[in-house]
Amino acid sequence: MKFRLYKAARRGFSIAIAVCVFLSIAGFSNTLQANDTTYKSLKLFTDVLEELEKNYVDDVDTDKLIHNAIKGMVGNLDPHSSFMPPQAFDELRDDTKGEFSGIGIVITMKDSILTVVSPIEGTPAYDAGIQTGDIIIRIDDKSTRDMALWEAVNLMRGPKDKTVLITVIRENEPEPIEFSLKRDMIPMESVRSGMLKPGYGYLRITNFRMSTLDDIKTHLEKLESQNNGLKGLIMDLRDNPGGLLDQAVKISDLFLAKGDIVSIKGRREENTQVFKAYPSDEDRKYPVVVLINGGSASASEIVAGALQDQSRALILGTTSFGKGSVQTVHPLKEKFGIKYTIARYYTPNGRSIQAKGIEPDIEVEYEILTKKEKKMSVFDRMIKEKDLKNSLKPEMTKQPEKIKKQTRKHQRLLDTDQLQNDAQVKRALDILISYGVFSKLNGS
Repeated sequence: MKFRLYKAARRGFSIAIAVCVFLSIAGFSNTLQANDTTYKSLKLFTDVLEELEKNYVDDVDTDKLIHNAIKGMVGNLDPHSSFMPPQAFDELRDDTKGEFSGIGIVITMKDSILTVVSPIEGTPAYDAGIQTGDIIIRIDDKSTRDMALWEAVNLMRGPKDKTVLITVIRENEPEPIEFSLKRDMIPMESVRSGMLKPGYGYLRITNFRMSTLDDIKTHLEKLESQNNGLKGLIMDLRDNPGGLLDQAVKISDLFLAKGDIVSIKGRREENTQVFKAYPSDEDRKYPVVVLINGGSASASEIVAGALQDQSRALILGTTSFGKGSVQTVHPLKEKFGIKYTIARYYTPNGRSIQAKGIEPDIEVEYEILTKKEKKMSVFDRMIKEKDLKNSLKPEMTKQPEKIKKQTRKHQRLLDTDQLQNDAQVKRALDILISYGVFSKLNGS
């Protein structure tokens, strides 16, 4: 009798905890007026929990059942909302600060399938050839079916130099592709730059971290101090998965003097806000071309959308990822956490980024240009002035002494020669140079 009373009391206590957890997580306790439907659903939940505790073939872990229920509840809202145990909550903070060992990819859940948003430049995944849109079906010997996002992240991170096997399926590839990747420290450096031609700078932003704004200012000052200032800038946001909202806003503000940058609109008033640009002492009136592709997401799309709508930059490349929602992270008791969507992003002209992305002004597919052998035409074989007998020779002018170039490059420096063979970069550079030529013709 005492045993049955103890069991009944324990079940009642577990059910009470379950109800309290659900009320706390869903926000019913203070902000939502519960109705009959809500109470009926909660009663159904507690009935199921009690039934399983009493009659399931094996003893059940009540806490695990409740956690799984919360995980399903939050995870079914959208791909970017999740319930996180303590380990996952701690690792979330590594994404914007600190250093960690992994393979270097940003992933999301797309239609409940683990999908690559983009590889991070200079990491094992990037170097091995993992691509945006790859679907990860296995991590080592574990299937990713029904795997939570944080679980996948946890499996791919680990000790430096240890190998992890990633199996992906890729569009237009008949068989799965396996990648054996040796984990490495993921570089926190998010900005690099170089001069493609005198006066024409290149700025590569790989993600938006806590130090990105300061890094960009440093790189811009260096570029702007060369060759009597910049005539044009290429800002490369390709395969940039995003990051911190405040960094995207402040970086956009570097190139804007007024107007809206981005607005976020949520169901609650406190989750609705408009971020504006303000005048600056820096005079950055040079033309800008922004490069985007399918791996450009979130904060990248905010910058591209703001500069496009404000007619401050020309956008070139392919349509971006389309991640236009805002998440907040809320700590819970016992070091658990919850990440959930509170609003959507809108560009200055009111365009929603969500599931649409930023469409480029000029669409150019990625391609590595190769030098083609020039075939001599009939016209090339025609006699020229220099072929005529006793023709005047060209006047010889003294050539300036060539400065020997240092060929050794630092590992993290840009290879500007290689960028010249990038079709999107080359097109952007041609546009900037043409703009300068036409500006002179128009006398501006």
